[in-house]
Amino acid sequence: MNVFQKYFVESITKRYAQFSGRARRAEYWWYTLFNGIIGAIFSVWFQTDPNNKVALVLSGVYMLALLLPGLAITVRRLHDIGKSGWLYLLILIPIIGWIIIFVWSVTPGDVGDNEYGEDPKAEERR
Repeated sequence: MNVFQKYFVESITKRYAQFSGRARRAEYWWYTLFNGIIGAIFSVWFQTDPNNKVALVLSGVYMLALLLPGLAITVRRLHDIGKSGWLYLLILIPIIGWIIIFVWSVTPGDVGDNEYGEDPKAEERR
């Protein structure tokens, strides 16, 4: 199974709006990378021809379709470091909130189980 399938496709198909559980840093960052690349492709496609209604509609549908999985994986990432998913609302505070969420997203997850679920890296440590 390749990285794209493991971290992006599975996040969309198997864990579309799953806010419970934990997400490793790798899962979060690979998802973010692939989502950004696909979003950039849509943006470039639309920028080359601003009157292209197909590009506009498809990029809008793509953004709406991946809104929930993006929120869900971020909440699961916060759960991995022992934080409540509600703390993601800090993103609404310009600059300071963004920095806090970024720092938390690169923070290593809790070793062992926490109140949000089993350690997703437990199998690798065995």
